Amino acid sequence: MKDPKAVVTRYVEAVAAGDLPTIEASFSPDVEWTYPGDLPLSGTWRGRDVVINDFLGAAAGKLFAADQPVVIKLVNILADGDQVFAEWTAQATALSGAAYDNRCGGVFTVRDGQIVAVREYLDTDHARKVLFN
Repeated sequence: MKDPKAVVTRYVEAVAAGDLPTIEASFSPDVEWTYPGDLPLSGTWRGRDVVINDFLGAAAGKLFAADQPVVIKLVNILADGDQVFAEWTAQATALSGAAYDNRCGGVFTVRDGQIVAVREYLDTDHARKVLFN
């Protein structure tokens, strides 16, 4: 699958389903993911293993209650060449028990059927209040 829009759609759907093999296959080995703001997660994460294990898994994944679902829903997706903009909602329960409900967007760059870069955008103030207080 090389169509950039299809690659990103498949990736977001894999995250929603918890499909780790598809998530791994979606990223280039040298992918870079940039997360906004000045939160503990903020910055640029480099490399597939770092993005999956350290950012998405250890850093972000550990902020939510393990016994409650994280619900990801793809809302919109637009593509122009190798650039894809995806918009999704993320709903979960924080470790504190607070409700996390954020609308997120990301500019994905896809080359040769894999995601090579992501610039994510979201309400970092909501993330700070719910996840890091």
